[in-house]
Amino acid sequence: MKAFVRIVLLLFVSLLPTTTYAVSEITIRATAIEHAQIEAKNVNLLVDLMKPAPALKLSAELKQKAEKDWTLLNVACMLPQATKPDAIDCDEGLVKNTAVNLPFSLKVDHLFNQDGFDLGKLNAKASLQFKNAGFSDAAGLHAAEKLNGQIEFAVQRDGAAWAWQTSLDWQTGELFWQPFYVESAGHQLNASGALKEGVLDVHHAHFAMRQVGELDVSGQLRLSDFHPIALSANLPNVNLSAAYHLLFKPLLDKTALNNTAMTGNASLLLKMQNGELKSFDLSLKGVDITDIDQKFALYQLHAEIPWSYDNPESISVSYESGSLLNLPLGKTNIRAEVNRFSLTSPSVTLPILDGALNLSDISAARIGGEWYWHLRAKLQPISMADFSRRLNLPTMSGKASADIPLVTYSNGLLSTDGSVMLNIFEGTATVTQLTMRTPMGVAPKLNADIALRNLDLGDLTRTFSFGAIEGKLDGDIEDLELQNWKPVRFDASLHSSPGRYKKKISQRAVENISALGGGGAAAAVQRSFLRFFEQFNYGKMGLSCKLRHDICEMDGVESTSQGYVIVKGSGIPSITVMGYNRTVGWGELLARIKRVTDGNSKAVVQ
Repeated sequence: MKAFVRIVLLLFVSLLPTTTYAVSEITIRATAIEHAQIEAKNVNLLVDLMKPAPALKLSAELKQKAEKDWTLLNVACMLPQATKPDAIDCDEGLVKNTAVNLPFSLKVDHLFNQDGFDLGKLNAKASLQFKNAGFSDAAGLHAAEKLNGQIEFAVQRDGAAWAWQTSLDWQTGELFWQPFYVESAGHQLNASGALKEGVLDVHHAHFAMRQVGELDVSGQLRLSDFHPIALSANLPNVNLSAAYHLLFKPLLDKTALNNTAMTGNASLLLKMQNGELKSFDLSLKGVDITDIDQKFALYQLHAEIPWSYDNPESISVSYESGSLLNLPLGKTNIRAEVNRFSLTSPSVTLPILDGALNLSDISAARIGGEWYWHLRAKLQPISMADFSRRLNLPTMSGKASADIPLVTYSNGLLSTDGSVMLNIFEGTATVTQLTMRTPMGVAPKLNADIALRNLDLGDLTRTFSFGAIEGKLDGDIEDLELQNWKPVRFDASLHSSPGRYKKKISQRAVENISALGGGGAAAAVQRSFLRFFEQFNYGKMGLSCKLRHDICEMDGVESTSQGYVIVKGSGIPSITVMGYNRTVGWGELLARIKRVTDGNSKAVVQ
């Protein structure tokens, strides 16, 4: 291509006018032209010397030797005149192939001087107007259509260096450049600098993005490997609402921030040296962040987050209110110290409902591109009634509290050293061996063991509309594994607590337990004299499930040849409830539980 351009330029020079023309028209046609790097075919060159100014029309098909597709080039230009010997004006131009459609007009000034074309004294200007242009690639990663705008470029030889200036006015059109999609134009760029010995020096570049904000940049770039030698950037006032959809969302696809709404403003100062970050200063002012799926929200977020490679800095973050999984968060102020790649804070208090989460001994460090941190946590008692209402759960009584000696995060894994104890239904629920993989990702994985002790069955069954049962309940959920908050594995057993206490079960509860186990007892009650009793005595009860591959292997307090015992009667009147389905699909078991807790008066037996 360069060789072809040289030929055209030489032709321009040879056609520079003197005073008169010996001929009126010059036509050159070539079926094929070959060069070491490029090929051309169907070349047609027409020079009309009879017009008020000499005109040139060129059409050809070009391609690199290694390429298969040909590129069509059409251009019509007014050549330099005696009165204006340094200007070339091409009103009509087209570059087109399977990937590019670029209609354009081009104007070049000062390409020639009185001595013709002299690279050593070059001081040229060019203006390219693109009209309804478009492009795409085979992979579908880059595409544009209906592009209209103008690019201006000026270059001047300055000793061993090239001084340059450029501007871009993108007026209309749509652009997709993986992963970014820009559907509205109106963006402008102005830049100037120098090129010397393979180093691009940007003295100043000003980029104005419509509705988003403005960016000022200066720095140096080594062109051989695109290594940034120096960079200074300033975004004085960014509209986060527009910037999130245009710039941030495409980069946050697999994070917890991939589906949020943002409002407010931000500013950023940034400096780099020899490819390494030296400092930045991020400021957030009156920012609201709301997850569209209602997982979290922060309102009136203010932050001053400076960082320096050489000096320690103090950061501050505050918000007026917020929510986490529909739990309200109160006004919070956070202070911390950052020293290069480590952060420390003595304590942070996060108000939640009528209690608070107290964090202490906070320490974090980034090592080898990964974050490592630890902290201690204590949950002040919060109302379980308010907690369950906020999460749209059946109303639970009592208070929940927790004291975790140490929480650590390493290489994407969060783990606890200690237990989380909740006081619910007059008993306790203790969570141990709690770990989470990618807790802020789109598909977190949780593992834990849960122990339930001495839960009041009266409170529990009233809460979940199960039918009245009096007594105490113990339970163990071991090897629990949740993926994206859905159970994929556990060994769970629920059984009556040991000890002496009142043990009664209602006919309604018998029907519902029978529905869970898959048959029998409900129909037996209705067919016998037992239907006259509202309550029965029991000696012990229990139900277990081992979940593997979406199948629950079920059992009770005893096994029989026909099934397993869920409720074993004792005294008068008493009743024994059997289960017959040893294997139940997890989805089916959940459906049975839902039918029961929805308050159906009659059990559905399969």
